[in-house]
Amino acid sequence: MSESRTEVSSLGEFGLIQHLTRNIELQNASSIVGVGDDAAIIDHFGKQTVITTDLLIEGIHFDLMYTPLKHLGYKSVVVNISDIYAMNATPTQITVSIGFSNRFSVEAISEFYEGIYAACEKYGVDLIGGDTSSSQKGFVISVTAIGEVTPGKYVRRNTAQKGDLICCSGDLGAAYVGLLFLEREKQIYLEHPQVQPDLEGESYVIGRLLKPEARKDIIEFLETQNIVPTAMMDVSDGLSSEILHICEQSQLGCVLYEEKLPIAEEMRKAAFKFEIDPTACALSGGEDYELLFTMSQSDYEKIVLNEQISVIGYMTDAADGLKINTKGGQTHSITAQGWNAFKK
Repeated sequence: MSESRTEVSSLGEFGLIQHLTRNIELQNASSIVGVGDDAAIIDHFGKQTVITTDLLIEGIHFDLMYTPLKHLGYKSVVVNISDIYAMNATPTQITVSIGFSNRFSVEAISEFYEGIYAACEKYGVDLIGGDTSSSQKGFVISVTAIGEVTPGKYVRRNTAQKGDLICCSGDLGAAYVGLLFLEREKQIYLEHPQVQPDLEGESYVIGRLLKPEARKDIIEFLETQNIVPTAMMDVSDGLSSEILHICEQSQLGCVLYEEKLPIAEEMRKAAFKFEIDPTACALSGGEDYELLFTMSQSDYEKIVLNEQISVIGYMTDAADGLKINTKGGQTHSITAQGWNAFKK
């Protein structure tokens, strides 16, 4: 970041918005009117429109002591478009509104927007509007994502069927362990500012927290294989919490297998440094933004070759409850610990 500091007040609100949006090029035909008018106009040409919104608040959802602003901008987009993919839809537009105090300069806000534009470019999404406001303290971010889906192809949480396979993309729990490292180093820094952070070898788990990716590739793969999941959601609060939502809303139970849970070797080693169980991190950690979905057993042959998809269990009768079979051959009930499991 450059040494010079431009106060936001020197540009004013419209000047700031012009400064931040001066180079936008629309990528989607559905974006008819973007930034610069009273409102944006989109036309999805006969497709159904999917909308999701998220609020991110400093000190609750992110900590600027260890979150670079560019990463924060990127993540703000990703966590929203992940919800669009979770509906089996394609994200096309976003709006971004921010509130910030006078401790943020024009350069700082520009850095945040650099991350937003990087995510927009990567996922082929247009920034079509938003708002900026002053905030009494801290940084507040609201992102709305808009997507499109062929009528009847969207996937909800309440439509899983008994006997369906439960599948998960990528790997689980790494973002939570990344958070543990960053929180540990923050505490050390607060007590001993002269001590350099020690994050050697932990780039994978820290990257999973600070720069998550949405699973566009999985949605594209499912489409090429002509697979429509029977139910789907993204893993933001933790696997156990999300599978509970699918079971409750589909009025079914499930069986998961501990040895089938996708755990990266980097996460396993990192968890052991904190003397915590990698399985607990995979079940209860949050912010992985992987896709959890159910599908018919008849589609199993189509996904078996995709290394990015793990079959981790199957759906059962509601009366059978939610169970996990451990490596040791025991059966436990799954609770919705989710992110809250780690609240002090």
